[in-house]
Amino acid sequence: MKKFLNLLTKEIKEIITRQLIFSMLFTLVLFYFMGELGKSEVRRAAAMQKIFALDLDGSQISKNLINSLELTNFKIDLLKGKNKESAIDTAKKSETNLLLIIPQGFGESVAKFEIKELETYTFLRTFSISGIRHSAILKGVISAINNYLSNNFLQEKVPGTSPENIKNPIKSKDFVLVKNKMAEGSASSIAGFVSSQSLLVPVVLMMIVIYCSNMVISAIAMEKQNKTLETLLTVPISRASIITAKMLSAGIVGLISAAIYMLGYRYFMSGFFRDIPTSSRATQVIKELGLSFSANGYLLFGLSLFFAILCALALAMILGVLAEDFRSAQGLVMPVIFLVMIPYFISIFSDISSLSLPFRILVLAIPFSHPFLTTQNIFLQNYQAVWLGIIYMFIVFIILVIMAARIFSSDKILTMKLKFGKKRVQI
Repeated sequence: MKKFLNLLTKEIKEIITRQLIFSMLFTLVLFYFMGELGKSEVRRAAAMQKIFALDLDGSQISKNLINSLELTNFKIDLLKGKNKESAIDTAKKSETNLLLIIPQGFGESVAKFEIKELETYTFLRTFSISGIRHSAILKGVISAINNYLSNNFLQEKVPGTSPENIKNPIKSKDFVLVKNKMAEGSASSIAGFVSSQSLLVPVVLMMIVIYCSNMVISAIAMEKQNKTLETLLTVPISRASIITAKMLSAGIVGLISAAIYMLGYRYFMSGFFRDIPTSSRATQVIKELGLSFSANGYLLFGLSLFFAILCALALAMILGVLAEDFRSAQGLVMPVIFLVMIPYFISIFSDISSLSLPFRILVLAIPFSHPFLTTQNIFLQNYQAVWLGIIYMFIVFIILVIMAARIFSSDKILTMKLKFGKKRVQI
């Protein structure tokens, strides 16, 4: 046992380098600043928006229209004594990106229920997300104007009746059912909540599996290149213990990296959603439906993630034997990346359960597909599917370990090579 622990300590020390520690710290700092940047952009989007307005009509309707915009989170900078060209030039030279021009005769046309087009100008000073959001703000301006004019018309024609009741005479009471629990609420908001909670899993899992696989393949390739693998195989310890120590050390470092990535990514996402209020009713609906992780849920999620990492490490151990040197090892990680990317993109753009049966079986045969489904299955209390996924990954892991042990127990580990130039494996 002491020899195994010494070997495990050696493997961990070889993996945890200064470069690895620096990259982890850099990841945390990067996610921190990105989260802070996102938080500031969310606050800017939620703040009162400034807009120039030129009223060429001067009617009571146009004045009321401008006053109504000031009540809907818009700060109106009214341009007086200008024509259209000078108003555009003034807005162009300022930092304000929106200009609204009310044409002459607008009030008279509205009174006659005739269409009179407003003129809106958006000044694109950048093509970033923060720059193009002004077009969405402009749509909000038009929506506020239409709402104001239609409400005024309905109040004049049908006094004493709420305009909203006339425009929306049919109301609905929505209920959501999850398993045997039911609550009054919107299905879209519940689905959005589950999606936001599940968004972290595919990204982190993909990064960690690829990182751990590359780490193991590169480590074996470096040992073969530096001729230290022969020395390691001659020490008085079983080769099964060598395999276990290598995978366990990489798995420990992988779990630490996963925790760091999840912490950083969660802070990054919270920068965009922390300041968005969640209604007390929505929170109550989530509690009533039981859409929260219990201690058992976190344990199942951790087990699923851990076995996915172990499967990746066992596969990487076999692929690493084929590497002739460190340079060739970089290309051998591609099969692992390919197997991870398939369920990754499917989980983002589609639902695995909605696929055709043959394609669904093919996707579920990939062990890395099951952690992508774990979060939603836990929310749906479908624990049987979670356990079946964990058992399946365990079986795949055992098969891969047996294959790796057979390779390590023979001299093939020192002679197996994959030469891409000759397109064949030499033993």
